[in-house]
Amino acid sequence: MSRTSDYAPIDDSGELARIVDGLCANQEAVAALEAEAVLHFAAGMRIALDRMAARPRPQQTREMELRAVAAEIGLALRLNDRTVQRRMNDALELTEKFPATVDGLSAGRITLRHAMAICDAGAVVEEPRERAAFEEVVLERAERETVARTKAFAVALAERMRPESITARFQRAVQARMVAVTEIDDGMAQVRAILPAAEAFAVHDRLTRQARAIRAIATEPDEGTPSQPTGEGVSVHDTRTLDQIRADLFCDLLLTGQPAIDPTRDRLPGGLGAIRAEIQVTVPALTAAGQDDRGASIEGKAPIDAETARRLMAGCPGWDRILTHPVTGMVLAVDRYRAGATMERFLAARDVHCRFPGCRQPARLCDHDHNLDWARGGTTDVCNMACLCRRHHTLKTETEWAAEQLPDGSIRWTSPLQRDYVDEPTPRVVFLRDGDPPPF
Repeated sequence: MSRTSDYAPIDDSGELARIVDGLCANQEAVAALEAEAVLHFAAGMRIALDRMAARPRPQQTREMELRAVAAEIGLALRLNDRTVQRRMNDALELTEKFPATVDGLSAGRITLRHAMAICDAGAVVEEPRERAAFEEVVLERAERETVARTKAFAVALAERMRPESITARFQRAVQARMVAVTEIDDGMAQVRAILPAAEAFAVHDRLTRQARAIRAIATEPDEGTPSQPTGEGVSVHDTRTLDQIRADLFCDLLLTGQPAIDPTRDRLPGGLGAIRAEIQVTVPALTAAGQDDRGASIEGKAPIDAETARRLMAGCPGWDRILTHPVTGMVLAVDRYRAGATMERFLAARDVHCRFPGCRQPARLCDHDHNLDWARGGTTDVCNMACLCRRHHTLKTETEWAAEQLPDGSIRWTSPLQRDYVDEPTPRVVFLRDGDPPPF
């Protein structure tokens, strides 16, 4: 698709480039200062621990030393002493267990949020040598990825390295499922549910699909106000956001068993009630065969227990067999034991999510975009196609952002300032280049 305009472009690229360079320099400087603060908080925690060790029992008396140090720092920084105590504890864990991450933060290669994502995910890796291997792999990825993608990668890797299987941990955790209500301001309240991951993602997906079905039927009258047919020939104005529609549907389905207003009844067979949840589950072959309990996940985000994964496989109408490269983990082929769109299945398996750098929109909700537009000679094959969410698909089509797919499946994005950003496909095998092989 060609990009045309009926206005004279403003040549402000030089100023924008200076802004981007300035922000990058600022971020590096902030990261260095945050690393220094981490070291200070950790040192404060060590002083508190030394004082606690020197005090006689009981424990409550020793605890006073920690509170006193936290209060000293907190008042100087105008922070609550509980907040300071928590930051001291986090800083000590980060500096003692993940020193390379602190070095990366000090050098400005990552942000504090990256560092804490590594620390939080890696806390379950107890053996020092394994933790160092984990840190090396995740830190390398953090230096070129957003916090969200780094966190997802770190959680998946740490999950493989945990000595206790997800199945055993799930059997304990599922006992804590619950629903709670918390009052918030302005006559509102928050409903919080703790559910198994498969059910939680399915609940959100069904509400989202129903909300989008309502939005899709909305029309634009002459006055510019959206309206929807109710099924009785009457139009209702609907200016709700997707989140607001989801919330209303959530209440309707729980309180009445069906949506109070269903504008899809005459347009969608079965109406909103016919819409069912859809989630994308990845299950390793050994787990599917019952010989292992690890590696299953939903949307490339949340790990799930093997029993749930196998139950979902047994009940779904079709599933894909994904063949990956034994070293790089890149998807080589996709085969389904049921007819379907092979190319779309391959793209969903390879990309996992939108391929614009940093985006985490699931692949099943994305468009299948030609990297080189069809109108410009681009071919319809997996070497020239990728999953893009509607936001980034539009960005590529309507602006000067350009995408080029590389032989390994990576996509090199070139900005209007001619800066390159490479988005790599999500790996399914993690490895180190040299040294003794880690246990994954």
